[in-house]
Amino acid sequence: MTAGPAGYPLDIMTDSNFSTSAADADFARTETADALSVARLRHELSKWLCAHLTLDRERLNDVLLVANEALTNSAEYAYRDRAQGTMTLDAHYDGADGSLLLNVSDRGRWRHVDPAAQPNTRGRGLPLMRALSDRMSIAWTADGTSVQMRFNNCGAGVPAEAFASV
Repeated sequence: MTAGPAGYPLDIMTDSNFSTSAADADFARTETADALSVARLRHELSKWLCAHLTLDRERLNDVLLVANEALTNSAEYAYRDRAQGTMTLDAHYDGADGSLLLNVSDRGRWRHVDPAAQPNTRGRGLPLMRALSDRMSIAWTADGTSVQMRFNNCGAGVPAEAFASV
């Protein structure tokens, strides 16, 4: 089995990557950068969020949407000059301050786009991520790109209605 950059298996997701602490919780997955993996990671993140945090439906959907946008960017753009690559989704809940930190990273290249040359139907992902998260940053280096998004005021626990919405 091949291990990804964070040491997690690329071809299987297991519950061993879930933290069980109520105060702090971690989620980490590395997958092949493709559309199927984006959907799988979004679903797994949704299950993890519902199991560890108390988020209303709107906040849950905001977190899932920004994660989806960042993962989709990695899958679609990071490896355009290579046959295949990986993307990693990390989430950390800090019980001390109630914050949720999402990090989506890849080992590909940042795609610079001229806004004037871009169709009107594209290019809204980054502004959406900035608007829906409390803080968002992007770091790009020769080793890849990392998008980090922070959500404040996320409580630990399991709301009963969260399971019905997933």
